[in-house]
Amino acid sequence: MKTTHRYTALIAAAAATVLIAACGEKLDDSTVGQQIDNSSATVQSAATEMKNDAQVAANDMAITTKVNAALAADDQLSALKIDVDTEAGNVALTGTAPDEASRARATTLTAAVDGVVTVDNRLTVEKNS
Repeated sequence: MKTTHRYTALIAAAAATVLIAACGEKLDDSTVGQQIDNSSATVQSAATEMKNDAQVAANDMAITTKVNAALAADDQLSALKIDVDTEAGNVALTGTAPDEASRARATTLTAAVDGVVTVDNRLTVEKNS
């Protein structure tokens, strides 16, 4: 997962900085205190970025849930046949719709959900056998 790699990289960078500072070697002309301050700022920045990522993910999950509910409430659309993927408010619909009118209605219903930025309707119309 992306955030796990960030934690690992941050911990490794902070540990390397502390170890080098503890050995008395300098990475550059900054003091040990300055190096620790820089490491703290880096960790703080990464924590803020991870918090923002978590908020976006939570919003995306809420949007996906609302879109699924809206599609399930429509008698012509089945939430089981439509996959809803949301990333930063951009919703992609994949699967099948019974007809072209239902496919278009899926776009309309999805766009009406609060927080949806764009709708990428990749639904295909079922072919009658």
